[in-house]
Amino acid sequence: MTSDASFATIAELAPEIRSGALRSVDLTERLIERIGRLNGALHAIVGLTRERALAEAAAADAMIAAGDYLGPLHGIPYLAKDLFDVAGEVTAAGMSVPAGGVAAADGAVVRRLAAAGMILIGKTHTVQLAADILGINHALGTPHNPWHREAHIPGGSSSGSAVAVAAGLAPMALGTDTGGSVRAPAGLCGTVGLKTTVGRVSRAGVYPLSWTFDSVGPLTRSVEDAALVYQAMQGPDTDDDSTLRVSPDDVLGDLKKGVAGLDIAVGETAFFDGVDAEVDDAVRAAAEVCRSLGADVAGLEMPEVAEAQALSHEPAHYAVEGYAFNRAIVDGHDGPLDAALAWMADGRDIPAVEYFLARRRLADLRRRFAARLEGVDAFLVPTTALPARPVAEVDADRDSFFRYSGIYLRNTSLGNLLGLCAVSVPCGFSADGLPIGLMVYAKPFDEAMALRVAYAYQQATEWRTRRPDHSWAA
Repeated sequence: MTSDASFATIAELAPEIRSGALRSVDLTERLIERIGRLNGALHAIVGLTRERALAEAAAADAMIAAGDYLGPLHGIPYLAKDLFDVAGEVTAAGMSVPAGGVAAADGAVVRRLAAAGMILIGKTHTVQLAADILGINHALGTPHNPWHREAHIPGGSSSGSAVAVAAGLAPMALGTDTGGSVRAPAGLCGTVGLKTTVGRVSRAGVYPLSWTFDSVGPLTRSVEDAALVYQAMQGPDTDDDSTLRVSPDDVLGDLKKGVAGLDIAVGETAFFDGVDAEVDDAVRAAAEVCRSLGADVAGLEMPEVAEAQALSHEPAHYAVEGYAFNRAIVDGHDGPLDAALAWMADGRDIPAVEYFLARRRLADLRRRFAARLEGVDAFLVPTTALPARPVAEVDADRDSFFRYSGIYLRNTSLGNLLGLCAVSVPCGFSADGLPIGLMVYAKPFDEAMALRVAYAYQQATEWRTRRPDHSWAA
């Protein structure tokens, strides 16, 4: 095993495992040891499933040795955000008093990844009830963005998953995305993050925040890895009726076809308002890379995006569903609730008619935006308007917390409101050495296109080769 195997991609590890040059047990033990050594400083992992992981890894090695190879995920270790049910493990959802209790069975995605041969090694930290884009959790602690010695925000709510992948604790970690909770931490921690269209991947066995907006997606080191994991996760599930509308999609067939001849827009409206100059430069440079690869790249005004931004401030869009599921916690929790949960309490007083009308306004906006994207294959925007800022600055007081939440949430939440899929991929670094994310948006249910564009860009640049110097964490 090479010295940097902790940062190897799934696509790099898979041939070694298949050939027997690398045993899944050895890789699993190495990652568990690495977590034990670094997690005290990084605070990414809630807990390990060591016995399960080693048993699954041994079984994978035996199957492969017998010629029964399941595919490129077979024998690959991964982590799951602590919203995913894992049999016999607590689903705490970021709460000191577990929100979901001990799971009786694995959730749907965990089962599907097990069927593909993946090895679950543990669960990652999240924020309270997955309701914060910054990644701050006052009750259980905040994962440390590995790109800086000083505590910087990791992004949320899939905070631990992003930190774990960025720091070489696992090649993949599961996340969820309701308003940007896969993409924001991916962008801020320098990983790839795939936000799937609601209906592509089952949410059964995932602690919910919003039935309308919740989606499941992987955080990985490469776009190819995200595609491999997505291919195994997707598909209909009778336990989540949103998945029964669309047939599974093959995203691997066109992944490496490049972007020559594609119409790629730069989403000018709202997405670039108030963006940090380094972020603006990096994203526009990424657009030029796509142009150099043969894509037809042009700016596109999107007035519907401004409407979506206005709708995002209406509490009916998130608060009703968040409160409906978590009312017992919001109304009766004895301990401190993070400030990010304050909006959830608004849901108790919103009339049903207001909720219904908000849903209808959103459906109309999505129809009009779909027409705007006719003839556009994908569009590019910054994942977040700023690179990661120090936790002490962001969390200085309540006003600062909510101001930064709005800044980091804007570009990602617009995609949830408009029903889009997206990939965040690293596109540069700030002068302080902090990652900058490029977000590739595509039409609903066109994950194949989002991944194809992101893959072409990632292969043409060197950002994927960067590693954080987190020797201070050892």
